[in-house]
Amino acid sequence: MTSAHTTFSKETFEAFRSNNRAGPVQLLNLIKLRDKAVYADGQQRSGREAYASYGTISAPVLAAAGGRIVWRGNWELCMIGPSSEQWDVCFIAEYPSAAAFADMLKNPVYREAMVHRLAAVEDSRLIRFASAPAGSMFHGS
Repeated sequence: MTSAHTTFSKETFEAFRSNNRAGPVQLLNLIKLRDKAVYADGQQRSGREAYASYGTISAPVLAAAGGRIVWRGNWELCMIGPSSEQWDVCFIAEYPSAAAFADMLKNPVYREAMVHRLAAVEDSRLIRFASAPAGSMFHGS
């Protein structure tokens, strides 16, 4: 079994911040929730309930940072890749810049919300993208 990923490393975050190119940043979020949330204080909630608290608390902070959810979907099937990876929450968040995302993480209200995210998430992927023009070709030039 592979190890779970619930947060980024200091080195990865530094690499993220150092690439503060102009323009928006899109982050693909794939989240696997725990059946039961794991809180340090022993709160009894489901992973879904804990993640909902994270979303409710963090939504105004996301908006204040200029962020928004540009795509959301429901997991159906992994056609290529490990069939063991199934995700409960799938979305793409967009921020005006890497700095806007980094600044959001410092917000005290967002830090309060993170307690719920960490309690809720069993495994996750957070993948950064840069926008490219849409079109009819799979590749870009």
